[in-house]
Amino acid sequence: MTSHRPIQDRPLMQKLLRCLEPFQKMPVIGKFCTYEIISYLICGVLTTVVNYVSYFVVRALGGNVALSNALAWVFAVLFAYVSNKILVFQSPGWSPSVLWKEFVPFIVCRLLSFVFDMAFVLVTVDILHWNEALAKIGSNVFVMIANYFASKFFIFKNPKGESHE
Repeated sequence: MTSHRPIQDRPLMQKLLRCLEPFQKMPVIGKFCTYEIISYLICGVLTTVVNYVSYFVVRALGGNVALSNALAWVFAVLFAYVSNKILVFQSPGWSPSVLWKEFVPFIVCRLLSFVFDMAFVLVTVDILHWNEALAKIGSNVFVMIANYFASKFFIFKNPKGESHE
């Protein structure tokens, strides 16, 4: 039988949140030690790993920079949608109307961040000849921050316009 408790009330998450208690008392850092931000960072890191590994697998199979980056983006976005919906913002429902209201804006925001990512990687790797690995990491950090704000304020919000916290 599946538990219907909020994810942050489950034992593993309770342990993680207890580990963060000393940081939560710090004036600046404490504001960032919420379940939502910590879970977003974990999912964001995992999404970055999916993006990064996918990129280099396609490169190893002979794909050029653009193809590798495009396929890495597709895999990362699909992973990010599911993990953000379930774990971070705990958005209820998988009906077609809910998916339409969330998935379409999610894809639009991710397309915008993809354009940035593609431009950044092509310019830094193909034109400026920067280290490919560092260029991908730098791009992914910016993309992760921008996508958090888009998800929190525009995509995974309840009917009153608030995020699911």
